[in-house]
Amino acid sequence: MVDLTAQTLELETAEPSRRPLRQMAARFMRHRLAVAGLIVLVLMAVIVIVGPWVMPYEYDEQDFTILGLPTAPSAAHWLGTDELGRDALTRLIHGGRVSLGVGLIGAIISTIVGTAIGAIAGFYRGAVDTLLMRFTDVMLSIPTLPLVLLLSTLFRPSPALLIVIVGGLIWMGTARLVRSQFLALREREYVEAARALGATGPRLILRHILPNALGPITVAATLAVGSSIMMESGLSFLGFGILPPVPTWGNILNSASGWLSIAPWLAIPPGLCIFFTVLAVNFVGEGLRDAMEPRG
Repeated sequence: MVDLTAQTLELETAEPSRRPLRQMAARFMRHRLAVAGLIVLVLMAVIVIVGPWVMPYEYDEQDFTILGLPTAPSAAHWLGTDELGRDALTRLIHGGRVSLGVGLIGAIISTIVGTAIGAIAGFYRGAVDTLLMRFTDVMLSIPTLPLVLLLSTLFRPSPALLIVIVGGLIWMGTARLVRSQFLALREREYVEAARALGATGPRLILRHILPNALGPITVAATLAVGSSIMMESGLSFLGFGILPPVPTWGNILNSASGWLSIAPWLAIPPGLCIFFTVLAVNFVGEGLRDAMEPRG
């Protein structure tokens, strides 16, 4: 009888902790565009992860019998081939793996950097806040594209370098958002109680304030993925990103731009992939914002 009572109490105490998650999931599921965006992103991720393993061609494999001009879609090449005889669909899938990887990891880096700077500035305030926020303002005042072009010119572009560049240049918005959250949360009663019990600054930040700011941070991280993908695609399109023969959606578009008049099927798929991926990411971010911060 005692065991049954204990189990009942455990279930009753566990239920309230699950209820907010269920409510958040229900609010997200009611956001139809966010659900559609999530489905698109999942499908895109599955295709770019599994696709290169099942495609009959390598991304740099050439058919020397059709060199010189792009060929139209056919049963052998569903999206045709480029002027070097390479299968366009294989390159599109492999390019998606690179573009999405750079976007996701770059967004993670920017979120970590922005969260760290914003948390320290918002919690400690004073001179620390002034120094970090003025540094953030300086970074915001620097034109991003010319700086990225300069860095890409000085150093040989590679996926790893591009991830560092992207992650290091889009963290400022996250830093400002996290700072504002910490300025508000540090004055809450539970933080004052933990401070009175002897909790140190790092413990207050990591254990008491940061978990309550995860909602806005998650939304900011989601939106940063779209910004990272757009930055990578733009750099690769301009020829300052990852260079061929490694495909990305941006450099595939760059290569296809010279054949738009006679082979538009080479440019349309990567352009649509960039468009729908960024759109889906924004819809998911909007759905997460509404789910975590319900209005009314």
